[in-house]
Amino acid sequence: MTGRRGKKRLSRRRFVAQVAQAATAGAAVASAGTALAQSDNRVRGFDHVAVPMQNTDAMIAFYHGLGFEVRESAVAVTVYVGGQMINFHRPARWQDAAFTLRAPAARPPSGDFCFVWEGTAAALKAWLDGAKATIVEGPVPRPGGRKVQGSSVYIRDPDGNLLEFMIYA
Repeated sequence: MTGRRGKKRLSRRRFVAQVAQAATAGAAVASAGTALAQSDNRVRGFDHVAVPMQNTDAMIAFYHGLGFEVRESAVAVTVYVGGQMINFHRPARWQDAAFTLRAPAARPPSGDFCFVWEGTAAALKAWLDGAKATIVEGPVPRPGGRKVQGSSVYIRDPDGNLLEFMIYA
């Protein structure tokens, strides 16, 4: 079709499709908060993280004491947190020069894990006291991964990794 000035006009169907496509791209840009649309990005979250471990027996006892499910294999100790997991590579694994699927300079302690606590600060303190975990800071206000303000409490595991417990009101 040709318009009044000789320019090719779009059919109504094609025009609507282009408007919808532009709106979808615009929504992707707005939701990403950047100038780049990430429509092809299918990342939905973390499955697991992995860090080296030094004090295997103490780490197993500590995470058991916090009530986490812990599974062991020849190369790692896995701690389950909801639908995710932390793999702590055993010393023989991360010190093996042939093991290259890790950060080359990673040495214990190298983890900083933030968990969401669904309860009060008082309940968290009681739970940590029951596990004989020492609070190193908190509760203190912190911005969280949910893009809102929360309150954090920090402890360390036997290897010195930092564990943060974020409370969203």
